[in-house]
Amino acid sequence: MKKFIFSLAILFAATSIFAQKTELKTAVDSLNYAHGMVAAANAKRLLGTDLNAKLFLEALNAVLKGEPTKFTAESAPTIEQAIGAGMWKVNNAKYLEENKKRPGVITTASGLQYEVMKRGTGTVSPLATDKVEVHYHGTMIDGFIFDSSVNRGKSITFPLNGVIPGWTEGLQYMKEGDKFKFFIPYNLAYGEKGRGGPIKGYSTLMFEVELIKVNP
Repeated sequence: MKKFIFSLAILFAATSIFAQKTELKTAVDSLNYAHGMVAAANAKRLLGTDLNAKLFLEALNAVLKGEPTKFTAESAPTIEQAIGAGMWKVNNAKYLEENKKRPGVITTASGLQYEVMKRGTGTVSPLATDKVEVHYHGTMIDGFIFDSSVNRGKSITFPLNGVIPGWTEGLQYMKEGDKFKFFIPYNLAYGEKGRGGPIKGYSTLMFEVELIKVNP
């Protein structure tokens, strides 16, 4: 029912407000359009199917036209941050709770979850004091890619005790040539404050990691 209401809201917005598509004739046109896309994408990432397009557009139009709004300009960011952080924390916790029920997912005593994607032929596992060479692909629970050595086309080498606890623990279960997928809860990643950018507080981080080489 919620998805149906959400679809109706999107349809209403598309037909009554943006019935005719405009052409991008200048750089400023492109900037306006791109900014609208980013704002909508951020709202969708935060709210998912709870996004109410009618309310979103109502607030957007009110601010742009200088009309009265339901919140003050000073209080809106605080309200957004407080409620948004709570929803994000709940959604991430719910994701991990459901994910650990999947066949093949192993949950450790710390709360780290992982699954084996591919077994290599190596026999060496790293210690926390070793350096490792890896390829990795990092996403949020909504699929947003926040970092990827795979996409950059270049592996990375680092000391295993110099990264987030979820990596330090998880890679010690691997051997050279293995490829695992890690589901790292916020307390083993960047905690309640996050890292900034897309990695907000309470974020679960998912990494597909291939262990290429261990350097003692």
